[in-house]
Amino acid sequence: MKKKVLIICGPTATGKTALGIKLAKKFNGEIISADSRQVYKGMDIGTGKDVSNAKFKVKNAKLQCKIQKEINSKISIGAYEIETIPAWGLDLVKPDQEFSVSHWVKFAHKIIQNIWQRKKLPIIVGGTGFWIKALVDGVKTVGIPPDWEQRKKLAKSSLKELQNLLQRSCPERMRGMNRSDRNNPRRLIRAIEIAKQAKSLKLKAKSNLAEPDSALQDNLKLKTNQLLIIGLKASNKFLYQRIDQRVEKRIKQGTEKEVRNLIKKGYSWNLPSMSACGYKEWKPFFERKASLDEIIQRWQFNEHAYSRRQTTWFKKMKKTNWFDIEKPDYKKDVVKLVKTWYD
Repeated sequence: MKKKVLIICGPTATGKTALGIKLAKKFNGEIISADSRQVYKGMDIGTGKDVSNAKFKVKNAKLQCKIQKEINSKISIGAYEIETIPAWGLDLVKPDQEFSVSHWVKFAHKIIQNIWQRKKLPIIVGGTGFWIKALVDGVKTVGIPPDWEQRKKLAKSSLKELQNLLQRSCPERMRGMNRSDRNNPRRLIRAIEIAKQAKSLKLKAKSNLAEPDSALQDNLKLKTNQLLIIGLKASNKFLYQRIDQRVEKRIKQGTEKEVRNLIKKGYSWNLPSMSACGYKEWKPFFERKASLDEIIQRWQFNEHAYSRRQTTWFKKMKKTNWFDIEKPDYKKDVVKLVKTWYD
């Protein structure tokens, strides 16, 4: 059996999904989304899920039970059919359900195995770099579970208090965080959580005369006999224009109504799902502290910053084959490379 995996990654607005669908048609593949914003139900327009005309099908009830048991969470396992191509990893959980990188990696493993069994090519498509890295390389901290009691306590702390606490508990981790992460309370709390549990695991490993890192090492590293990574890139100017046009399109499609419905259903602005670009910007609008034009501009600027962070992250990924989407024939070059690799 061919146990190959194709990955298409890159910053937002580079056309990853469209390319993934094209390659899936050509090489008998199926899509697995690696987008942390598109796992949430009812969050379609703001995330650019684009499934309004697609059908959601539960492929295998036994597979659903197996994955739910594996990740200890009730999630919807099925695939949207986009232009006849199954796309997995969309609409997995409600906006107030927890869904971490650990959940996604376990989910992706099961779906990849299922696609292989049907003699098809799994194509991972997305811009959440940490998820892709966790799948390909394994990440030591992925296996560290959340500490809900500690999270509730830390949620009451100010940004400065969280920064000081992380600095005291793990100065190395604090130094390794970028400015965006240092100013993100949720990421600071997770870093504090990891530092605390990592210290405990290292002490246990030491008492057992084991290698400390072995206690932390995630065993979910992707086992494939061949991997091809396609990276899509473009100049900032080109991407910003695309992002701005896409935001304006999503406004016309009804993002305001979508966010209003989420708030009516009781989903809090403090949820991780509501901190995504396309949603967090709307809070001052509904509090009557900002105009629609201000929201649009803020959303566009935040997407610009997000695309820069994605570009920085993906540049660090080894063995990535980069293609400039500003070149008119780049898709032909991608198809040629995939054909050589897959055949």
